[in-house]
Amino acid sequence: MADKTFAGLSYDAVLQKYADTVAGVCVMRLQNWADAEDCFQNTFIKLFQKSPDFQSETHLKAWLIRVAINECRNYIAKNRRFLSLDSMSREAREGEPSVWHDNERDISWALIRLEPKYREVLYLHYCEQYKVDEIAHILGKNPNTAKTLLRRGREKLRKIYGGDGE
Repeated sequence: MADKTFAGLSYDAVLQKYADTVAGVCVMRLQNWADAEDCFQNTFIKLFQKSPDFQSETHLKAWLIRVAINECRNYIAKNRRFLSLDSMSREAREGEPSVWHDNERDISWALIRLEPKYREVLYLHYCEQYKVDEIAHILGKNPNTAKTLLRRGREKLRKIYGGDGE
């Protein structure tokens, strides 16, 4: 496996390059650091075990995001529980690592308050810089559905985050 590459990158290089992306997807979806770590690890374990062939780094990144989302969905279905923002804040005060920063104006705080269907689309668009068609493909949705979720999510985000920007 030492010589196996993924879109021209070694496993370690993939892990280094896409760790933040996969972690962001998992944390946004699960809203809990410890649970997100489990799904993060499972995503990269699947990459290592399955060793799929990728046409490009774009394909690799999309595959990792899709697998991370599926891992999170499976985790939620298996555990049937969600932690509230209050419990997340309590965990942060009790010494858990915080990816949210203490700044309430950080967009992470606004995104985490949205329903998952809006959170995923907005995260992929603004944080991962995907276009609507790419988001639709990653999430397995119709492009018009992704566009509608993005528009509605922006409206909800404006109410939470404030301001009149995009």
